[in-house]
Amino acid sequence: GEGVGSPRAEPIRSHHDIEKETGNVKHMKKALKHYAGVAQRASKVGHVFDIFACALDQVGVAEMRAVVERTGGYTVMSESFTGNIFKQSLSQVFARDASGTALRMAFGGTVEVLTSNEFKVCGAIGNCASLGKKSNNVGETEIGLGNTNAWSVGGLDEDTTLALYFEMAAQSGGQQQQQAGGQRYLQLLTSYQHSSGQYRLRVTTLARPWAEAAQAGEMARGFDQEAAAVLMARIASHKTQTEEAFDILRWIDRMLIRLVGKFADYRKDDPASFRLSSAFSIYPQFMFHLRRSQFLQVFGNSPDETTYYRLIFARENTTNSLIMIQPTLLAYSFEGPPVPVLLDVTSIAPDRILLLDTFFHVIVYHGETISAWRKQGYHETAEHQNFRELLSAPKEDAAELLQQRFPVPMYIECDQYGSQARFLLAKLNPSVTHNSSQSGAASSDFLFTDDVSFQVFMDHLKRLAVESK
Repeated sequence: GEGVGSPRAEPIRSHHDIEKETGNVKHMKKALKHYAGVAQRASKVGHVFDIFACALDQVGVAEMRAVVERTGGYTVMSESFTGNIFKQSLSQVFARDASGTALRMAFGGTVEVLTSNEFKVCGAIGNCASLGKKSNNVGETEIGLGNTNAWSVGGLDEDTTLALYFEMAAQSGGQQQQQAGGQRYLQLLTSYQHSSGQYRLRVTTLARPWAEAAQAGEMARGFDQEAAAVLMARIASHKTQTEEAFDILRWIDRMLIRLVGKFADYRKDDPASFRLSSAFSIYPQFMFHLRRSQFLQVFGNSPDETTYYRLIFARENTTNSLIMIQPTLLAYSFEGPPVPVLLDVTSIAPDRILLLDTFFHVIVYHGETISAWRKQGYHETAEHQNFRELLSAPKEDAAELLQQRFPVPMYIECDQYGSQARFLLAKLNPSVTHNSSQSGAASSDFLFTDDVSFQVFMDHLKRLAVESK
């Protein structure tokens, strides 16, 4: 399990070392193999590994990934054991459920998937391990942990989420005609031991209408673009273990072009005629932000940090996962209550305070004018009560987020043009850059970047979707 040698002159591996296979990764393959073996043994006997990594430098979370991922454990990373992130996260692990008599955690979980004959299960992505159970409803395509219809989850709680993937079963023409308009069935058998000692089995059965491939309108009405974005993101995150980031980005682009090419309204070779229905309208922007997210872009993060982000993403629900992909941004001003604003550089204004929630970070960003007034102490005088309330409002909302979330996010307060403003700027759509011909809103900021904006991304998507094949 060694990640780095004893001599202090020997540095621990970086993403560059892993990509170029330099001498600094000489321990990594052995360590990964060791921890994969530990994970396999632990998952078989129902043991759970939690990692609380609190240090300024890396500690080898990237190598230890398998022991958490295969046993359903928690991962928490922080800079110090004395900070709030560790203390509050640890206390939340042992929080009680709504009854107040038992812990929120459960143990020895298994999930089995049963389906009707029309489709088969391809695999699962999440903090689980394959039970290797072959069945007639196991598909040939493998996504994540496949070739089985049952998985073990050593440790789970109310928020544990698995992503399940399916494929159409090969059917004769007569069977397809008979199924159109009928129902397809899915049953989930979830068993676990509750922290009170009870053994529980929960059976969830779903029935959904069936549509032929030619019935695009029926399929569109059943499309959940938020869930689809998270499912695609989990596949992309899982692919990072075996594929290059460039290939994954190309795969995301191809899948997006195929989707909008099938369901958008347009005239051939006329990008201006391109229209997406409300069922698909926000899906492209999820893919745009996914391409720029910390799950696929490793610049500025260590291998341990990247692994940490991917481990948390693999167990969270749709709402939290979407916040990780496309963070939420609220604007506070004297004009009224806080309002959601676009995740765009044009949302920055000198007389605004922004609250950015990326799930892993909660950032309160003061505009230039607000920052200057605060430094001059206006909020401390009685006649500037409104300014004092404006300053405190985002902090109170941020405190509520910190209280509710696990793991506890890092809290950052920063000012426009300050060094820590980079945490917010890195997440914004660069609609106005130093290369832009238009200046954008008069009061907005601009970014020094060569990244394409969402508008350019959409222009390319429209052009490729409508071109004649």
